[in-house]
Amino acid sequence: MHPIKLAVALLCASLAMPALAQTATPAAPSKGFTPPGQSANTPIDAIAVIVNDDVITQREVAERVATIVARMQQQKLALPDPADLRRQIVERMIVERAQLQLAREMGVRVDDNMLDRAIGRIAEQQKMTVQQLRNQMEKEGTTFASFREEIREEIVMQRLREYEVDNKINIAEAEVDNFIAAEKAAAAEQFELNISQIMVRIPENATPEVIAQRQKRAEEVARQLRTGADFAKMAATYSDATDALQGGVVGWRPSSQLPPLFADALGKLRPGQVTPIIRSAAGFHLLKLTDKRSLADAQAAETVQQTHVRHILLKVTPTQNAAEVKRKLLELKQRIDNKAAKFDELARVHSQDSAAKGGDLGWLAPGDALPEFERAMDALKPGVVSEPIETAFGYHLIEVLERKADDVSKEKQRAAARNALRERKLVEAVEDWQRQVRDRAYVEFRDESLK
Repeated sequence: MHPIKLAVALLCASLAMPALAQTATPAAPSKGFTPPGQSANTPIDAIAVIVNDDVITQREVAERVATIVARMQQQKLALPDPADLRRQIVERMIVERAQLQLAREMGVRVDDNMLDRAIGRIAEQQKMTVQQLRNQMEKEGTTFASFREEIREEIVMQRLREYEVDNKINIAEAEVDNFIAAEKAAAAEQFELNISQIMVRIPENATPEVIAQRQKRAEEVARQLRTGADFAKMAATYSDATDALQGGVVGWRPSSQLPPLFADALGKLRPGQVTPIIRSAAGFHLLKLTDKRSLADAQAAETVQQTHVRHILLKVTPTQNAAEVKRKLLELKQRIDNKAAKFDELARVHSQDSAAKGGDLGWLAPGDALPEFERAMDALKPGVVSEPIETAFGYHLIEVLERKADDVSKEKQRAAARNALRERKLVEAVEDWQRQVRDRAYVEFRDESLK
């Protein structure tokens, strides 16, 4: 995946196995690949598909096809038949369009300020300025305005999913208790599995005849795989999962975070093997175990490095710009370094956070602070005061008081168990929700070849 696209994916945090979001960026058509019925030099402006009250044009389809083909060739994935590829891509576009329409109906919005902050974080992840990111996108043939709208749509769909799916998943305390007990009773050696999938979707309220047709399709895929067909090519051709155009690659997943139905079947395989057809509520699945690796032996009490830290925070305001804030903090630092004042005394007078505690933030574990704050904190020796550090909250002077290796608390253990259970439920919930959104949409194909 292109590094900027990877940053977008990380930003939106799409974690569910069958629901890895894709950002499509227009690119120059790949040499030697012209979609059926299209001349390389003929502009296309007809309606391809109607989705509720919106349309997908032939031009949009052609641009998306060119992007996907270029990416698959860059990743050295085998290309399916052009007509099959177009159908796969159009199906993804229909699902995206239906989600965006639902988001509009529900009033899900991403304003320009939120979008600017998101793009700023993407640029930071790529170790670029926003201007450098803009130059990079335009060099690759994408206007920055188009890129901004793609990111806006990705965030809108993520927020919609959070509202429609994520926030409705409940984990009972009894489930957490059972999970922890099962983990302790499990074999000492645990594994992560690198998997790929082909999923043949069953529409909601499907008739027995439709289910039989979909099963026959899955059986044909399984037959071709048994005779040596390339799994990635078959996924790109036949799979209805949103990772189809990545060759069905799901990636590394702890076995404990997979639905039991999948984990049980994969547990019987050696790397390179494919499961028999698995029937779930969403459809028929074929899973390939690409690789398997051991995790460290589970310890009764995991240890983490914790840091006792305090800070002085000054915020940028309309009456105090960044330069003035940094100058003031440097003056405070000089007073502390020269023993003219104590850190906690200055924090009580000047800090705009934790002033009553002398700036004391208590013990912080990895992930408890913003990344910029944590990097600066980790680089300090106890008793040393940092230079002014900028975060989203303002500018900080940081002092580390002490460090210790501590056992993970019961609360953290339960939080980890709750997260694992949540991820397990999200896998099926997101796929089911996407299927419902697709099935509720009115879809009319003006181009019959896309059915």
